[in-house]
Amino acid sequence: MLPAQNRLRHEKDIKALFSEGKGVFDALCGLKYRKNGLGSSRFAVVVGTKVSKNAVDRNRVRRRIRSVLEARLALIKPGFDVAFLTRPGVTKKDFAAIEAAVVSSLKRAKLL
Repeated sequence: MLPAQNRLRHEKDIKALFSEGKGVFDALCGLKYRKNGLGSSRFAVVVGTKVSKNAVDRNRVRRRIRSVLEARLALIKPGFDVAFLTRPGVTKKDFAAIEAAVVSSLKRAKLL
């Protein structure tokens, strides 16, 4: 589980991220990011009903992405707000494919 200081929770922060942030996207997932002026990076994972109507599948994807983030938290640059956005088809992928997509997105955004 991500530590509380690394979770992006407030609606105003998420709205600011989506309106002002830069984006990096690929086939499985993408991310929006912006500087937050804090000493740590904060993360949100968005898995909408377009990805899957089944809540169990959406939560599984959310847990897998958070697990990848937690494992690499020390390597990710501090001072950013990041939202991961998933695309349809991600529920059919295994953990290794999701991990590769998340790491690839972080590298393309130069956060890793």
